[in-house]
Amino acid sequence: MLSLRLTRGARPSVLLRRSLVTVAAAGASFLLLSALGFASGHPADSQGAVGRLLWCLVPLAATVHLAVAVGRADPSTGPGPGFAAVGLGPARAALLAAVSMAAACALGGVLALLVFLHLRGDLGSWLGWAGSGADGRQLGGGRPLPLAGTVTLLAVVPVLVGAACAAGLWPRQPRAGHQPPREPRGARRPAAPAPPTVVTGPVAPWPHRATSGLPWGIALTAAGLALQAYASGDAPPHPDALLAVPGRLGGNPPGVVGGWALAALGLVLAGPGLTHLCGRLLAVGRPGVLRLLAGRMLQQEAGLIGRPVGALCALASAGYTVLELYGRASGPSGAHAFGPLTGLGAALVTLCAAATTLTAAVEARSARERTTAALLRLGAPARLLRAAAALRATTLLALLVPLAWVVAHLTAMPFRR
Repeated sequence: MLSLRLTRGARPSVLLRRSLVTVAAAGASFLLLSALGFASGHPADSQGAVGRLLWCLVPLAATVHLAVAVGRADPSTGPGPGFAAVGLGPARAALLAAVSMAAACALGGVLALLVFLHLRGDLGSWLGWAGSGADGRQLGGGRPLPLAGTVTLLAVVPVLVGAACAAGLWPRQPRAGHQPPREPRGARRPAAPAPPTVVTGPVAPWPHRATSGLPWGIALTAAGLALQAYASGDAPPHPDALLAVPGRLGGNPPGVVGGWALAALGLVLAGPGLTHLCGRLLAVGRPGVLRLLAGRMLQQEAGLIGRPVGALCALASAGYTVLELYGRASGPSGAHAFGPLTGLGAALVTLCAAATTLTAAVEARSARERTTAALLRLGAPARLLRAAAALRATTLLALLVPLAWVVAHLTAMPFRR
């Protein structure tokens, strides 16, 4: 009930972000239900059903990432004096945010179920409407859906989102750099130190935490590209099979798809380190006020905007590769390579990546409000802050666009043979 009351009193921007989470959850739930419908309509094609279900992992991961970002940036579920007055500490505030995001995803699951039943013709038969024809046959129309499987798949998105939000927003104690030396017996103990600060999320990350994932990200990206090149072997993969309706993996070794996934995961993990590196490059040497301000801000915000920026880089690389392969497969055999479910999954991942990046940017702007106010009080002109923001964006594009282009070309290399 508290989550519903907070939703009613939220600002329009917060409601818009929660609506995006609901739409993303509806899309992911519909893809899961479509895999179930295909399995019920084609009981002999178990490989195709499992392939369709595996293709749902990418939109599902994008939805969870968006929900965690929205829950972290939601001011109505963050710790504050009002929550502390009624006994809601950081831990309960994290649980409240998890419940709010899970409720939004549950609403999206209900909407997805209604659309799915309508396309199958089940909802139309109950209400006296006409069936859906070819769409119903593709989704297993005319075959009964298992109730347990339907409920389980509808619960996947809210449960994963709730667990991820609770784990990502749970308060943590900062790790100490070293253990203090043991005091000798009989020595007078000093006054008790102040309690450590509770960190509820990656609002202002430390530099070593931002750069710690860079080596792992580079290693995963290199391993993914090497795995894809090795798995392709002497016979190149078939673009028609890879770009068709999700689940049609015939002619493509699993290593090719696994290599794509590893390379994308590596770019996401390397995002904070690359963002921090951009800030270091801006502040190298003897920087002026503009370069120093932009570089320091990038270094401080690397933990917030790094992973969404890395996800956008991976999405741009995959999109470039897919468009190039679609151009090669656009002949008589590849004219209809993209199916409706493929388009839905691609649109869902793009929406989640863009919304997550914008949400992280809004959160970073809120985190530096005090710094901005202090600079304005000291007499810094507003155009300096705008110029610093433009310089940060330009530097990120100058580093990440060539990186995405190189990864896309290396990914598409096995298809050019």
